[in-house]
Amino acid sequence: MAADDLATLAALLADRSRARFLLALLDGRAWTSGELARAADVAPSTASEHLTRLVAGGLLVEHRQGRHRYVRLAGPRQARLLEDLLAYLGPTDPPRPTLAAATATEALRRGRTCYDHLAGRLGVAITDAMTARGLLTGDLAVTDDGLAWLTAELAFAPPPSRRPLARACLDWTERRSHLAGAAGAHVCAHLRERGWVRGIGTGRAVRLTPAGETALRDLLGVTPPP
Repeated sequence: MAADDLATLAALLADRSRARFLLALLDGRAWTSGELARAADVAPSTASEHLTRLVAGGLLVEHRQGRHRYVRLAGPRQARLLEDLLAYLGPTDPPRPTLAAATATEALRRGRTCYDHLAGRLGVAITDAMTARGLLTGDLAVTDDGLAWLTAELAFAPPPSRRPLARACLDWTERRSHLAGAAGAHVCAHLRERGWVRGIGTGRAVRLTPAGETALRDLLGVTPPP
């Protein structure tokens, strides 16, 4: 029954440690059980139990390599669920964040990965620029001109999968939508491969490199987000 399934899903999310695991995995990478245990400040045995539940519940997938157990989000659908929940909650900064926490939060707001696409002010700025140039419609569908631009400028080839070419993803810090879907994932991957965007630390925050600033200004007229 739908009610039973909803209650089961809610129970999976209703634990602080499991929630921390899921938020960490929004960076799109595979993490080991030990890495997630340290990120959530729990014992390795506790992390293993939580991860087993999340895998059984379909939120994560796992693979083993040697003695290591790696887990990642099961796919874009699960990532979208988490981002939608974060958007529903809105900003939830602590009342008196430390300087380090405030700096990390500001970095996430300036630019970050949302599973496999760009979010924060950077992601929204790129989306706005693509929309202004007629590459995306107002509801973030790719136009014919947009597909031609993606192919010519970013070497994009639509994947032979059932994943949407593009979709709007509500940004939980900016309260506006950024580009997701196969096109959004390709934009993010292309910028990273060219060295135009680089990660900050071990989390999801990213920044434009000087080469990236020049490239986005030339391609889309985008200026670095403040």
